[in-house]
Amino acid sequence: MLPGWNAAGGPARHDLTVGDARVRNVSTNIRDLWGGGGTQYDMNSIFVVETAELCIAHLGHLHHTLEPSHLKKLGRIDVVLVPVDGGYTLDTDGMMEVLKAIGAPLILPMHYFNPATLDRFLAKAKEHYRVEFSKTSRIVVSRATLPASAKVLVLPESRGGLLGDP
Repeated sequence: MLPGWNAAGGPARHDLTVGDARVRNVSTNIRDLWGGGGTQYDMNSIFVVETAELCIAHLGHLHHTLEPSHLKKLGRIDVVLVPVDGGYTLDTDGMMEVLKAIGAPLILPMHYFNPATLDRFLAKAKEHYRVEFSKTSRIVVSRATLPASAKVLVLPESRGGLLGDP
């Protein structure tokens, strides 16, 4: 397990190879976990997995839009896992800005706690992206199968029942 922050202070730094995958992180900030209204610097990581000619980014608990320096460190992203709760993480409008800046062709929503949270994100996402619902919780992605234009793909919740029938 790779921690998204450095408990001793400063950003976590990860860049390792596991099998045929390179795993690295880009450090970002979060809101004060203790309700103080401030910012905790370098307490989140966007994890990037590079494998099979794909770059997959997991945004973690992103709490702010990305600076050009973050985008440069991320590089080309093909698939992005985006937290869409809009409360514990960045609000929906801010997350749309992040998604536009990253420009990944495949967007997978995650980190929502109920159908209303997901629906709020999808309502905004439909203004910019095609939205599809997968019938299975597993997908196979390759460079050849990436969508030509960006889309949001909603996977069924793996424990069942969270999304209901699309």
